Formats: sequence, structure tokens, C-alpha cells
Amino acid sequence: MTYTAPVSDMRFVLESVLETPKLAQLPGFKDAGLEMMQPILDEAAKVARDALAPVNHSGDMEHSRWSDGVVTTPTGFKEAYAAYRDGGWNALPFEPEHGGQGMPWAVAFAVQEMWQASNMGFALCPMLNQSAVELLQGFGTPDQQRLFLEHLITGHWTGTMNLSEPQSGSDLSTVRAMATPAPELGEGVYRLKGQKVWITYGEHDLAENIIHMVLARTPDAPEGTKGISLFIVPKVLVNEDGSLGAPNDVVCAGIEKKLGINASPTCTMMFGDQSEGAICYRVGEENEGLKLMFIMMNNARLAVGLQGISIAQRAYEQAVAYAKDRVQSKRVDQPKEKAVRIIEHADVRRMLLRMKALTEAGRALTYYAGMNVDLSKRHEDATERAKAQSMVDLLTPIVKAWGTDIGCEVTSLNIQVHGGMGYVEETGASQHFRDARIAPIYEGTNGIQANDLIFRKTVKDGGNMAAAFLSEVRKTADELENASKPELKAMKPRLSEAADALQTAVKWAVENGQSVNRVAAAAYPFLELFGTVAGGWMMAKSALALEGAQVDVDFATGKMATATFYAHHFLPKAKGFLPAITGGHDAITEVPEAAF
Repeated sequence: MTYTAPVSDMRFVLESVLETPKLAQLPGFKDAGLEMMQPILDEAAKVARDALAPVNHSGDMEHSRWSDGVVTTPTGFKEAYAAYRDGGWNALPFEPEHGGQGMPWAVAFAVQEMWQASNMGFALCPMLNQSAVELLQGFGTPDQQRLFLEHLITGHWTGTMNLSEPQSGSDLSTVRAMATPAPELGEGVYRLKGQKVWITYGEHDLAENIIHMVLARTPDAPEGTKGISLFIVPKVLVNEDGSLGAPNDVVCAGIEKKLGINASPTCTMMFGDQSEGAICYRVGEENEGLKLMFIMMNNARLAVGLQGISIAQRAYEQAVAYAKDRVQSKRVDQPKEKAVRIIEHADVRRMLLRMKALTEAGRALTYYAGMNVDLSKRHEDATERAKAQSMVDLLTPIVKAWGTDIGCEVTSLNIQVHGGMGYVEETGASQHFRDARIAPIYEGTNGIQANDLIFRKTVKDGGNMAAAFLSEVRKTADELENASKPELKAMKPRLSEAADALQTAVKWAVENGQSVNRVAAAAYPFLELFGTVAGGWMMAKSALALEGAQVDVDFATGKMATATFYAHHFLPKAKGFLPAITGGHDAITEVPEAAF
């Protein structure tokens, strides 16, 4: 149940595949070069290994506990959080003017992968906090930033997102929480009443204050999503000098019993139930709350996609260790010899390579999205900033959905490699599977991500973002064709054919955009196709980057083998998605309900 961060692969992706050291040339990133990257990754790996991983399985067994509104996290979590907080890790990607360290998001993603892989139940707390910080950095008033940002960035306080209500899950148009202006308390101050559900770390004992970001209506707001505003609701009120004041009327009414992430308290929150209303502060203008909340959600969606890759890495490590140790059955080509370690069996090798290829492709794609976040914020050229933002917009639903699907598949394969031992709690393999299963659901289900990709990111802009993406894929295919190594040349037709399939799908989606039901029925296979091609592109870039990279022979051999496996086992499936996309919609939309 140990965890060793894949620092070599992380550094290879950042340094050689994505060339993120060039980010040090951007304004504000002068300390983001290689001389800083390696020690950051090395130190984070130690914290993940020594502080977080040891309480992962025990936290899953113990669960967070609720009693009369108070939530107690599992044994060892407070000490683990102190190590994380006091090491300054929460501040890594945020602005120095508010106490941050100003490192690129690409590097922060690598570090966050370690937190999620070593202890996903723990890492959900800082993950939601970073989304709250992103929101306040962009849209908080100077006073709100002064009062809340520094403590959130240091991790002495934590942040949450409060969207869902009992009647309102993914459909936020039915939100009922009500914030009423309280002018006697000051401009922009309200009193909020309502209930929120499924609030991750809505209550806990890790920090001295919790800053809730809550969606609610105001009295005269229009119906639907156009009438939603966003409010800061502190658990403990904050005085003008930044010190803590009186408790606010914010109460945790209970926590959920769940399939996984048992250490993470998923709370039902009551606001203003014992008073005129919880005191809160509006962020942005009235009725613009959903637009602002999407700032938090898009940050969180990339982070959730990273969760999928992180838990996949943890499961892969465990599967490899078991396969190299477990002796079972003879090799099919050596029936008269002794039983061998199961890693010598072809099907186990197939599963391990599948796990490794998906994880490494997903890692590179997620870090690539992180790098484009940095470029969209920091590049001096406005055209380049816009280009990078378009890539982030396109990749966000892919990273979230494809990455979390990877997490579910790889953790399931880990159980399969373990055989019967994987199905019992003793090995810890089942925890990774249980933990991974929530990620395709929260922060917008993967079906919602598929709709976002095909409708908003493809049909709405006439396929322009997809065309820009495919242009980059074809450049890499040309590099493969001109490469000297036969393994690289062999990847070229696979990547080109997969890109052709995606181009066909994009063209179909744009041409059929007015047939909403047809496009909706095609959305998920369209996303799977996009993810498959994007992963193949990243693996091809990784294989090409081995030339001249400072890596050892074993690493280079493993990376080339993984890229080759992806090219020959995943990319040929790309065109197999086309029948479902371009002709399979009637088999969904025209089926009468009586057939179910």
C-alpha cells in the first residue's frame, strides 16, 4: 500500500514532451525553470509518500465521522494536513501578491497528481480550495481578496463549492437557496437561507475556517439559471482586520455514507437555519453567479480529470508490484517448466501495458492542458493567449471525462491482475476502484462533458477548435514519418488514420448540428474518439521526445514500448467509433420507452 511518485515520467513530460521550462520566459515565471522543477517534484514526492500515503487505507477504513454538527477526520489526517500546509504546498500556483509562489499550473498539476494518487480522500480538500482561490483572484473585490485570499492560499482556511440541493443536482436552474440583501450590515452583504447537499469537506477539523462559495437566488431574481448569484459564506465570520470573529449560521446536518472516498466528508449543509440567515457577501453582479461558478468548475474539472490519472497510477504501481511477485501457472510455451511470476503471462502483460499506456497518455494530456492554462494567463501576445485559452476550453471536457474513465478502467484492471486477492479489502486494490468511481460523476457527469464537447466546443464554433487541434496532431504525424527509428515510422499511419476518423466525426457533428437529438446520441462516442486520438498524439510526442532527452535506458525502453502499444492497440479503434457517431443515433433516440 506504499506509493512512489513517478517523478521520472513527470519530469520527462514537463521537460521534454511539453518543454515547459520555456514557461520561465513568460512574465511572472522567472523561477519556473528546471533548477526549481526537480526539487519541487522530489520534495512533493516525499510528502506524498511519508505523510499522505500511510493514512490512505486506514482513512478509508475509519471514515470521517459526524456528531451533532461536528466532523472529525480519520486518525492522522490532521497531522498530514499540517505537513501539507506548513510545507507551503497549497500556495504553489497562486499569485505572489496574495501569498502564492507563482509556479506554473503545469508544474502544480504534477504535484497535485501526487496528492491525489497517495490519498484521494485527503486531496479533495485542497482541490476544492484551489478552485475557490481561482474564483476570488479573478472576481473578488479588493476587500474580499484582502480578507480571504491569503488564508485560503496558505491553507490555514479551506474553500468549498456549494451548488447542488436535494431537488437540484446537475440541473441548477431549480436552485432555491435565497440570499436577501442586508443593507444594515453593509453594501453587498446578504443573509442566506437554504440547504446544500454533496458538499465535499463542507465541515472538517483540518483548518480554522471554511469559506463556502454558494449559489443562491436573490428575492427579485428571474427564474432558471439566469437568476442565480454567487456568495461567500464563511463558517466563522471575519473581522475587518482579518481576525476571526463570531460563528456564522452554517451547520453541517450530516455526512454521506459512500461507495468510496470514505475519508472525505461529503456534507449536507444548512445555511441560516437558526437565525435570519447566514451572513454572506456577493461575488460579482447579481444573477451572474453561474457564469462565475464555472470559473471554479472548469478548474475543478481539470483537477478531477487529473484525479482519474492519479488513481490509475497508484493502481498500476500496485498491479506491477503484485505481478512481479505472484507465482502462478506455467508459461504456455514452457509447459514442462515450473510455475512463473504472472508478469510472464501474455494476458497479464496486456493488462499492465494497457494500464501504463492509458495512464501515461492521460498524464501528458492533462499536463498539456495545464501548460495552456499558463499560456492563456501569461503569454505577452494576446493572439497566443486566446489560442491557448481555446485549447483549454476544448480539452477541459476531454481531460475530465476521458481521464476519469481511465481511472475506472485502470483500477478495475488492477483488481483483475490481482485475481481473487484484488476483490478483498486486504490488498487495498478495491479501495482504488471504489475511490475512482465517483470521479466520472462529480463536477458535471461525463455525459455532460460529452455534450459540452460536441455542442459548445465543436458544433457552436463550426469545428474550428477541433481543426486547430487536428492540425497539431498532423504535425506530429509528419514528424513520425520523417523519423529514423522504424518504431516511430510505424506509428505514423496509425495516428494519421485516427486523425482522419476524428476529422470525419467533427465534420458530421457540424453538418448535423441542428439535429439536436442525433448529436446528443453521438456525444459520448465522439468524446471517446477525441480522447483516443488525443492520447495517441501525446504518446507519439513522447516517443519522439526520447531523442535527445536525458533519460536512462530502461526508461527509454519502457516509454517506447508503451507508445508502441498505444499506437497498435488503441489508435486502430478510433475509426470504430464512427458508426456509432454517424449512424447509430436512431438506435438510441427512436427506441420506444416500452423497450426498456
